[in-house]
Amino acid sequence: MTDDFKEISHYNTREAIPNPSRCALLVIDMQHYFHSIASPILGNVISIIEACRSRNMRIIFTRHGHSDVSKDGGMLQEWWGDYIQYGSTDWELIKAIQPDNYDAVLDKNRYNAFHGTALDKSLRLIKTEEVIITGVLSNCCCETTAREAFVRDYRIFFAGNATATVNGELHLADLKNLAFGFAHVLGTEQICEYLKK
Repeated sequence: MTDDFKEISHYNTREAIPNPSRCALLVIDMQHYFHSIASPILGNVISIIEACRSRNMRIIFTRHGHSDVSKDGGMLQEWWGDYIQYGSTDWELIKAIQPDNYDAVLDKNRYNAFHGTALDKSLRLIKTEEVIITGVLSNCCCETTAREAFVRDYRIFFAGNATATVNGELHLADLKNLAFGFAHVLGTEQICEYLKK
């Protein structure tokens, strides 16, 4: 990942640090369905969750799934020809990162966690101005949610080594796009260090 940060340094030039009193953490789709992709970043995601909990920040876990793909699958079903069945084992969150009583779980059926959900309303209620994004897939659900959050005027901190996708090429392209136009791309250690100050 150090190489990725070097590769994006030309674009990742805007500086900001998270403000815990105005920031929330989104843990995107860390579900059994994506276990093989999520496993390499699991430790980093857990570190960020723990840092956010230490500052009493709002943590929202998203779960992607479809109850009736003929009604709620849309282009995703046509594009992939596959889906995560709501309520199945694949749909469940990876056991190592179970939410606690103070966290929220948000069910969604599109890449964008704001689409058809109460995410924006719930963030506005607690006066959130910033979001940290972790999880999978970095170039699909994570990026789409980050872009939408940016359009809604949230400041975005994208955890470059606590997000992942199917290969390094796509992940690097994703980080470049986000750093150029939408997000402050930070490493797990940076995020945790900032939150502890």
